[in-house]
Amino acid sequence: MTKILITGGTVISASGTTRADVLLEGETIAALGTPGFFATVAPTCERVLDATAKYVIPGGIDAHTHMEMPFGGTAASDTFESGTIAAAFGGTTSIIDFAIQRTGEDVRDGLAAWHAKAAGKCAVDYGFHQIIGGVDDAALEAMTYLADHEGVTSFKLFMAYPGVFYSDDGQILRAMQRGADLGATIMMHAENGPAIDVLVAQALGRGETAPKYHSLTRPVELEEEATHRAIMLAKVAKAPLYVVHMSAHEAVAAVARARDMGANVFGETCPQYLYLSLEEHLARSGFEGAGYVCSTPLRSRDEGHQDALWRALRTNDLSIVSTDHCPFCMKDQKELGRGDFSKIPNGIGSVEHRMDLLYQGVVTGEISLARWVEVACTTPARMFGLYPQKGVLAPGSDADVVIYDPRGTTDISAATHHMNMDYSAYEGVHVDGRVDTVVSRGRVVVENSTFTGAPGHGKFLARGLSQYLL
Repeated sequence: MTKILITGGTVISASGTTRADVLLEGETIAALGTPGFFATVAPTCERVLDATAKYVIPGGIDAHTHMEMPFGGTAASDTFESGTIAAAFGGTTSIIDFAIQRTGEDVRDGLAAWHAKAAGKCAVDYGFHQIIGGVDDAALEAMTYLADHEGVTSFKLFMAYPGVFYSDDGQILRAMQRGADLGATIMMHAENGPAIDVLVAQALGRGETAPKYHSLTRPVELEEEATHRAIMLAKVAKAPLYVVHMSAHEAVAAVARARDMGANVFGETCPQYLYLSLEEHLARSGFEGAGYVCSTPLRSRDEGHQDALWRALRTNDLSIVSTDHCPFCMKDQKELGRGDFSKIPNGIGSVEHRMDLLYQGVVTGEISLARWVEVACTTPARMFGLYPQKGVLAPGSDADVVIYDPRGTTDISAATHHMNMDYSAYEGVHVDGRVDTVVSRGRVVVENSTFTGAPGHGKFLARGLSQYLL
């Protein structure tokens, strides 16, 4: 059994910081001890990793990715192999991707298709949520089967994309009721899709075709309204609700009100909403703004959305930062929407940068070190049935460990990133920190800026129920 000792570092957890050495045996964490505690053990270890003046944290968990996802006549450019290698470079050692059922398709077939895409390809561990694109009796029965037998305990519904993923309020209520019966978590894309479709058609009719109109036809009010409606439906169903990729402070305020009333409602945001904006990025001249098209859309910095999202992370009105990693290249993919913003594939690639971008929030005083680990590692594990296997450095937990160097630097660029994309939405962003070494289940997979792991190392994660349900 391979033994690795990590010495001299400062261990960061969701509850604080402490100086400790960490002993890994095989695929799990054997023990933590005060500095020097394992001095007699060190000669028996295959590796001793020096973490002096560095942080030692649990491997990151990105609870929202879309590898190889079909969208708008193309597919997300990262495979499970390339995407999980990029994740590893960024200090993420587990992802939860989305298996898809579209309207008229069989739920179990959708899950099987995603297993086929990922099996033997992933460089880090992976699990699945299930998208329910057509709520009927067969889909409800499949929800029960997946929760009971497949380790899939979270289901995503859409209030947007009529004809593809959209569910009406009655369908949503039925799925929420089934989720409540199962103890499963209902995830919601909360935008008023039918109203958006009207605004899109009107904008195109006026000749408004530039990328910025993607945001202007998905106004804040339609995210706020859908979020409130989802909360009310969840209240009726007595179901937990997790609202994905929140971008508007008015929608977050609706989540905050529900939480203040004791509801099982949780919000997620993404790095793009914390760093990017309508004015600076999506509204760039020519077609350059297409690289920033995602849904929910980027919002106006002038309206205070970014500041409000950081504040909500501090107050726990937003619980998790995931990426909604859904990458497309500009060439031959984003270009499908030249002359018609509604045909630009929706998505931004961030799986490699989430941990760094959140750490920069520590540097600038937006969040604490403990909160960094909480929103990126620990809460995702607890929310989605992976804790304490993942999300914590504790005896018996998986040996997923990141050594992070606060004295290092990271300059994000398409020239150096490992995602399968021909551009970066964060080109030129500077981070005052750097992922140093990454260990996935006891195997060093990134060291000295080099990938030392292997596709197929990652295992499927059959998940339990959320630890946050009342």
